Amino acid sequence: MAKIPFNWPHMTGKELYYIAEAHFNGSLAGDGPFTKKCHAWLKKRAASSHALLTHSCTAALEMAALLLDIKPGDEIIMPSYTFVSTANAFVLRGGVPVFVDVREDTLNLDETLIESAITSRTRAIVPVHYAGIACEMDSIMEIAAKHDLRVVEDAAQGVTASYKGRALGGIGHLGAYSFHETKNVISGEGGALLVNDPGLALRAEIIREKGTDRSRFFRGEVDKYTWQDVGSSFLPGELIAAFLWAQLEDAEAILAQRLESWQFYHTLLEPLEEKGLLRRPVVPDDCQHNGHLYYVLLPESANRESVLAELKRQEVNAVFHYIPLHSSPAGRRYGRAHGALEVTDRQSNRLVRLPLWIGLSQAQQEKVADVLQKCLTDVR
Repeated sequence: MAKIPFNWPHMTGKELYYIAEAHFNGSLAGDGPFTKKCHAWLKKRAASSHALLTHSCTAALEMAALLLDIKPGDEIIMPSYTFVSTANAFVLRGGVPVFVDVREDTLNLDETLIESAITSRTRAIVPVHYAGIACEMDSIMEIAAKHDLRVVEDAAQGVTASYKGRALGGIGHLGAYSFHETKNVISGEGGALLVNDPGLALRAEIIREKGTDRSRFFRGEVDKYTWQDVGSSFLPGELIAAFLWAQLEDAEAILAQRLESWQFYHTLLEPLEEKGLLRRPVVPDDCQHNGHLYYVLLPESANRESVLAELKRQEVNAVFHYIPLHSSPAGRRYGRAHGALEVTDRQSNRLVRLPLWIGLSQAQQEKVADVLQKCLTDVR
């Protein structure tokens, strides 16, 4: 059997046709017809006041930091177990990430630790929906309301996932999506900012359009557009939007196929969990996940590097994930840890992500499970 890659970008079959159509329309810069279709789909799906495509999820988070007027010394509560962009977006404005531990079960921000991390400098909470499994958003929103804080959902992995029937990214004041090639719905690079507070919508447009009111000009709301505020060029070109539109049209089918593969892994690996060889992902009852990734937690007695090396030798490309930000050089320089973060350290050292993509066969998944079982049985 050929090598099993960790990821393989999926195409629905319409992407290149829509790219050609964008060229035929003579509209290659941002905010053309395909961008508007994507905006409408995202706005409806997330029940948001506004949805704006960006050139990456990083850009969406940077827009969020600008929208919240983050100033030097302002503190932002977030997990340490996340991608660097979650913190970088706020550090660029002089903000201080305050790293809080994650839950044992979902590896999401532990909502029970948030309140004790709040100080007079705290301005926002940034929950990260790891693996497309929702954080405990009701509790987080209640804490934010109590302390007059804003909530920015890092839903990079959360497109088409939900919490109590509400789309991830559409619950906090702001939400950020990723359409990177490793995500469920892709455009190579790309992202979106969901604006769920109507009071932030107009300024979000201005920030995204280099600080100008250009969007209002094209809607006929002003007779010329001028520089109004800080901003940058956050919008993607129309070719990116055309590719993305083909994916969004097929989003339900993509979701169904990924969930099927995710569940097949879950069934295959149940006997290994029963033997204590690994721990499978935990999905709380209120969370409707999207099959974004399938990970396992190895026993503490296992050597993860050896397991990954053996998987690679057997032509299975499995990988670990984040190095916790609080233990990184930049994390120590720009942020601070609230508490010992013992769960973050322990779980991050045990985690292995398995190959998962549209088109992955059950035979390939069986091989992954078989090799993994042999690795872990040999450890014992």
